[in-house]
Amino acid sequence: MGLQPTWLMSYEKEKTIIFDGVCNLCENSVLFIIKRDKARQFKFCAAQSEVGLYLQQKYNINAIDNETVILISNGMVFERSAAILEIINYFGGLWGLLKVLKLLPVSFRDWFYKKLAENRYYIFGKKTECLIPTDDIRDRFL
Repeated sequence: MGLQPTWLMSYEKEKTIIFDGVCNLCENSVLFIIKRDKARQFKFCAAQSEVGLYLQQKYNINAIDNETVILISNGMVFERSAAILEIINYFGGLWGLLKVLKLLPVSFRDWFYKKLAENRYYIFGKKTECLIPTDDIRDRFL
């Protein structure tokens, strides 16, 4: 993999969400998170982007093949339902009640996640290009 690009070094401490950039469900989920992330803690990148590909290689993960959203936070990688629950944990308020889902076995939570992920293009559709951020959220994308 070689040396880490200098443009990425400043993002090592960020909470970075890697998402499928052509999936309508994924795009809407990113917009949902941005709306609720009042502290602007999360950064985002499409799995197909230069940064997304670099991070997947660095952490030996594959968002598209594994059909998963990925959260990288302080060097830790969260996938599937663990990523979703970790993200929601930062919303505060009543969202914290969803922590109870962590009591369910990961295999059970991920079974539902995988079924939705396998059918996401069929149910929600697919785009030909990644999300183009507007000026007010452009700084949230790597």
